[in-house]
Amino acid sequence: MSLHDPARWVVCYDITDRRRGVAVHRHLKSQGVPLQYSVFVVQASAARIQKLMAELEELIAVHSDDVRAYRWPERTEVHHLGHSLLPDEVLLDTPAAAPLRRRARAIGPVPA
Repeated sequence: MSLHDPARWVVCYDITDRRRGVAVHRHLKSQGVPLQYSVFVVQASAARIQKLMAELEELIAVHSDDVRAYRWPERTEVHHLGHSLLPDEVLLDTPAAAPLRRRARAIGPVPA
């Protein structure tokens, strides 16, 4: 993957201060889709994720807070139980990909 190829990323955080946590949540909500309160899926290039992490670093206390970004593998099996925060119509990908369902399934590569 080059620095500018699009990919899915899981960005999650654990913030010790409520005010900083709200700021991080707000910023990530403008960049991706929340899967849970502190877990987001962001569609971005590696260069954009580096920039996003630099932006988040300005919002956190690096000695006590934790923010991580994991590149979502090209083929991922998703298992889901319970109520989803996302409606079935919401796509985590491009329009060519299938929406996240409430059952296990494979998610294919991000089209270039």
